[in-house]
Amino acid sequence: MKVACVGGGPASLYFSILMKRVDPSYEITVHERNPAGSTYGWGVTYWDDLLNNLRAADAESADVIRENSIRWDSWVTHVQDRATVTLSESDEGFGICRHRLLDILADRARSLGVQVEYGREITSREELDADLVVAGDGINSVLRERHADHFGSEVAVGRNHYIWLGTTKFFDSFTFAFVETAHGWIWCYCYVYSDDHSTCVVECSPETWKGLGLDQASQADGLALLEKLFADILDGHPLIGRANSDGSANWLNFRTLTNRTWYRDDLVLLGDAAHTTHYSIGAGTALAFGDAAFLVNALQAEPELEAALARYDRERRSAIRPHQKSARYSAQWYENLPRYIGYPPIQMIALLGQRHSAVLPHVPPRLYIMADRVMGWIGGGSGFGKR
Repeated sequence: MKVACVGGGPASLYFSILMKRVDPSYEITVHERNPAGSTYGWGVTYWDDLLNNLRAADAESADVIRENSIRWDSWVTHVQDRATVTLSESDEGFGICRHRLLDILADRARSLGVQVEYGREITSREELDADLVVAGDGINSVLRERHADHFGSEVAVGRNHYIWLGTTKFFDSFTFAFVETAHGWIWCYCYVYSDDHSTCVVECSPETWKGLGLDQASQADGLALLEKLFADILDGHPLIGRANSDGSANWLNFRTLTNRTWYRDDLVLLGDAAHTTHYSIGAGTALAFGDAAFLVNALQAEPELEAALARYDRERRSAIRPHQKSARYSAQWYENLPRYIGYPPIQMIALLGQRHSAVLPHVPPRLYIMADRVMGWIGGGSGFGKR
């Protein structure tokens, strides 16, 4: 079978690796529109359960990924000047440079006979000579958008504003920091991904964003302000961003994409082209890898392509539903931060660890905390680190 993968991200590359491993007769080409090495992004975070799954699926690439990752096993939360709390858990977290991760996956794919081509943008199915087209070209997938009515694509736009930044500060723990300003709270989460760089995601409500002037600030002025606000955790290190073409900062509102179905004829969606989950649960890359594995399993289990894609669509959409719910509740927790931030630091941090809860949004936080004494829901911060 001839397979064309559109988009050179983790989903497409990992699918090509797993497919070649189980059936080397597949002719697979991965098409990436950008030049080699031009990917944007800072670090990718993942957890020990994903690493175990990767080792079971393809130990060779998993070992290289682990060798190029930085590990942490503690989580630190700063709440203004009220408290700094450190928690340690048995679950390990890892960070890896996105650029390095894609290089590892592309090298492994090529070693198995996959053709990886850069600098060619695919805009329609008709451009490809293939029996199966895998659309792994992200949330703005051109191939999906051509048939948006068929796929039933819907996008829900989040209320808060956020920006992905880098920093030269090495965070040896996954770090949360909440800072109160005259215009409301602003916060960040930081994690290391190399020996000399970390990712820093900053988020705030639209009222705080406008009140601080971040809606009008240039990239340089915005970074200078954020460096002052988070000076206590940055220890003098700069924040690094990527400005838009007009010099403005790249602030975004998160878009949650869902689709009614993930395939049409011989075209199938993978990764962010099929679904997105809020960054605050740190699951995007893991879900992309999972999509790849489910698609390979379906193609192996079903002799007919239509039956295989239907099976993938049915089984994978069911499997990720809990993650999607968790991500929605997590995003809503941050959108309603004033509901939780006023509690004593230990209680607030415990509630932060329970932001995936389906119960918490519907009961007073104080009642939720009291119920823990009886039912053990919070358990001293359970679920805090493993987002």
